[in-house]
Amino acid sequence: MKLCLIRHGETAWTLTGQHTGVTELGLTAFGEDESRALAPRLRTLAITQVLVSPRLRARQTCEHSGLGAASKIEPDLSEWNYGSYEGRRSVDIRRESPGWNIWRDGCPGGESPASVSARADRLIARLCTMQGTVALFSHGQFGAALAARWIGLALVEGQHFPLHTASVSLLGIDPHHTDRRTIVLWNEHQTRPLSPDAKSM
Repeated sequence: MKLCLIRHGETAWTLTGQHTGVTELGLTAFGEDESRALAPRLRTLAITQVLVSPRLRARQTCEHSGLGAASKIEPDLSEWNYGSYEGRRSVDIRRESPGWNIWRDGCPGGESPASVSARADRLIARLCTMQGTVALFSHGQFGAALAARWIGLALVEGQHFPLHTASVSLLGIDPHHTDRRTIVLWNEHQTRPLSPDAKSM
């Protein structure tokens, strides 16, 4: 079994660095283009199942990549619920709360690191009952959380696994050590022009 983790394409808030949890933003025109650029790569992976976050940006990415017809909504793939920090930038939050780190502190009115970790573990337990290559259309911070928990790290270590828009990552199991989960590929970009204004959150 292998997991193909795809972060959604560019949105207006990925450009500005605003935390986007439950806000329903669609892709930018560039986000649509980079999502379509995923299609040839995904066709090489012999994907057997497709799960997608209920958020619009993830669903649009899935559609543009050519896998929409085969997809099923998976609520546990949703992005971190940012609570009162929804729509805000980390730099602005830290002016009010110096030293704030979402991976350690969570968000007031939103999800705690413990709840995100539990959600990732719950999803992993279900994924481990599946066969073949499962495509997961998700988000930047939850995707990083999922990868950290996949290889047994504490959730806080997810901060070291940034994901770019419309990137492909592969999570697998070592064939020689079946109790050892691995990151096979991380943050692969397809050949495409870079947005001149693109920024990481």
